[in-house]
Amino acid sequence: MRPRPARVPPGSVMSAKTSFESLAAALDAEFQTLDPVGRLTRLREAVEGRIVFTTSLGIEDQAITHMIATAGLAIEIATLDTGRLFPEAYEVWASTEERYGLRIRAFSPQAQAVQALVADQGINGFYHQVEARKACCSVRKVEPLGRTLNGAAGWITGLRADQSDHRQGLGFAVFEAGRALIKANPVFDWTRQQIVDFAAAHDVPVNPLHQKGFLSIGCAPCTRAVKPGEPERAGRWWWEDEAKKECGLHVTEDGRVVRTAALSPDVARA
Repeated sequence: MRPRPARVPPGSVMSAKTSFESLAAALDAEFQTLDPVGRLTRLREAVEGRIVFTTSLGIEDQAITHMIATAGLAIEIATLDTGRLFPEAYEVWASTEERYGLRIRAFSPQAQAVQALVADQGINGFYHQVEARKACCSVRKVEPLGRTLNGAAGWITGLRADQSDHRQGLGFAVFEAGRALIKANPVFDWTRQQIVDFAAAHDVPVNPLHQKGFLSIGCAPCTRAVKPGEPERAGRWWWEDEAKKECGLHVTEDGRVVRTAALSPDVARA
């Protein structure tokens, strides 16, 4: 059952029949004048139905979790437990639940799919071919994300413009036609230093690997510490060409990153 397009609060100039696509465009413009908490609050006001924040447990996502929890927003927090996360990720997961008195819902890959993947390419086959790595990401991340967002009307991520060249044109809010939802990036315009300062000021639980040079943290076999002067995401799939470094969560079926400008009915599924 598909979620209804949107609930428009009293006093809004937008029609109750406003489509997801139009609402996403309006929110993208409106978010430019709001801070991240204001964006999260406005999203919750404007969108009727289930809104899911998918956290990687990285520092920007930890900041967003803090904002959602302290503002008391009715937003579900979920994570993709790929089965190959760092031990430190589980530690910060537990400390976050304890700190804020909430549960982060886990979505894991299908056991049979993992067994078939490993039987086909070996336990670390993703090092040998880009196609093998993408197949691993598909089983461990993309398919579970589909279940995470099933029936949701809104999806919140911690994407930031300065994370990589690929992400600079994403914007604050986009419509994803394949999932029939609005995807919001509330800290899109924040720098990493702003995130670090916010986390320190509010005593947000943070993965200790960040202090060891792991600026962007994914699965353990696919993440290394970055070297001085390297981009933030250089430690992800470091053996691959920079142009291929997306796991599939934020790209279309033809491999393009979903951008704000792509607000048309034929936007492919991310």
